Formats: sequence, C-alpha cells, structure tokens
Amino acid sequence: MRWRKSSYTNGGNDPQCVELACLADGRVVRDSKQPGPSLVFPARSFAAFLSQAKK
Repeated sequence: MRWRKSSYTNGGNDPQCVELACLADGRVVRDSKQPGPSLVFPARSFAAFLSQAKK
C-alpha cells in the first residue's frame, strides 16, 4: 500500500497527521505518528465524506 500525507500539513512533513492509502474499492486512513491500526472506508462512503468536508 502506498501511504500519503496531506499537503496541508507542512508540506506533508508534519508527523502529527493522518495518512491515506487507496484501494481498488475504498480508502484506508491511519495515524501517521502511530501507524498501527487503520480505518477502511468503501469508496462511495469516502467520496461522500470528502464532498461534505469541502462544503
């Protein structure tokens, strides 16, 4: 899995951030400072979340 940080967190260099990885059918989110357990979201649910967050 390829993890990436938000560019809003000091150019992606801030350790206090969440990371995101893409799956074929969803997205995975984890804490960057303790990359243990992660949350998995179906693609449609994550897209709906992002749509609302952008508003």
